[in-house]
Amino acid sequence: MIPSLSRRRLTRLALAAAALLPSVSAPVHAQTLAPITHESYTLPNGLRVILAEDRSAQVVTVNVWYNVGARNERPGRTGFAHLFEHMMFQGSDNVPKGDHMALIERAGGNMNGSTADDRTNYFQSLPSNRLNLGLWLEADRMRSLKVTQENFENQRETVKEERRLRIDNQPYTGAFLNALTSVFDPKTCFAYAHEVIGSMDDLNAATLEDVIEFHRTYYGPNNATLVVTGDFQPAETKALIAQYFGDIPRGPTPPDVQCEQPFDTGLQRKSVTDAKANLPAVLMLWRIPEYRSDDWPALELLATILGSGESSRLNRVVVRDAKAAVGVQTLAGIGPRRGPNVFGALGIANQGVTPDSIEALLGQQVAAITQDGVTDAELAKAKNAYKAGKIAELETSMGRAEALHLATMFLGDPAAATSNIDRYMAVTIDDIRRVAAKYLRPDNSTIVLIKPETVTP
Repeated sequence: MIPSLSRRRLTRLALAAAALLPSVSAPVHAQTLAPITHESYTLPNGLRVILAEDRSAQVVTVNVWYNVGARNERPGRTGFAHLFEHMMFQGSDNVPKGDHMALIERAGGNMNGSTADDRTNYFQSLPSNRLNLGLWLEADRMRSLKVTQENFENQRETVKEERRLRIDNQPYTGAFLNALTSVFDPKTCFAYAHEVIGSMDDLNAATLEDVIEFHRTYYGPNNATLVVTGDFQPAETKALIAQYFGDIPRGPTPPDVQCEQPFDTGLQRKSVTDAKANLPAVLMLWRIPEYRSDDWPALELLATILGSGESSRLNRVVVRDAKAAVGVQTLAGIGPRRGPNVFGALGIANQGVTPDSIEALLGQQVAAITQDGVTDAELAKAKNAYKAGKIAELETSMGRAEALHLATMFLGDPAAATSNIDRYMAVTIDDIRRVAAKYLRPDNSTIVLIKPETVTP
């Protein structure tokens, strides 16, 4: 039996469906999203708080972003931000190891955390009558996380096993991640010249003192933002936040992140062997600017036009028509950053197809956009896909919390959670062609050949 849909849900589905229709001639006001009503303030200890009330469902999300990621690590001591994604669930003064997850689940909620180059986040969505539990749990581990030798050793081994499982033993993945970081100079931009998960050597070399110092530097309230979204009473929530977080001491001011990375440093070619791969692959990479750059929306839409979905140019030309690749993919950035990023195009060769052929076909499609641009229909479809994704994201309290965080950290204004769409809707065909010519140039590129291991008979 198919459950009936509420009027609100039907309205949202209708909006999402409408977003997928061509909108080249739609008026500007039809392209915007309704703003998220929110309130922002800062506690005396430096914790930034953003509250966004929404009574449409009896759900609340408590979401903390710490302003720390792989970009804050130093040579020889990488992987610490990701290590703490695990360490933060190892217990605090009032919550034994493993109980954070158990308490959330018993309350009918869900939770997790994740690490990126520029931030680490911890979040839980709960029935709204358990808001106090989510706030108290986040405050307790911010105040009194158990950074002990036992917990450190245990989670270091967990991270090492995660690396083996998800990267080292997966075809193409290790070579792909290594290539994405290799386009940055480790001497002038170490922030983005190493992998988020860290290296085995660095994890093995880390000491408890190293880990304690990293935690002391980056996990204080003055280096964090708390977002609460959903069904809550603002006055009551403010009182709980003041009670639970207000007397947590400030941490030190974290050092600034340095990254000097020139573009257009000349074409680089690399070849790597992947023992787990069965077919050769070609990865073409170009450096691009940070997320808040005026060029970013055009680059993201360009990635959609080139390699996202069955009707994308690379899929049509390289996979379906030429049958040269078993799969293609593009990306505009490894998530948002406050520093330089990467635009990439990946093609995995079909049986009997040489990597040179894949590289030529990928290059031809990039050159075609640089020279001739894209069509009205292609740009409209990319915009509509972006718009539909934003509508879906903002349907949930979790999605709204993440959107507010992203807008605050990377654009400097929580209101950009919805207004940022205007940057994408304003992109023109000339913008697509211009950014392709500006960044997707041979002298700003790195081409990586990923080869299967040769089997000796």
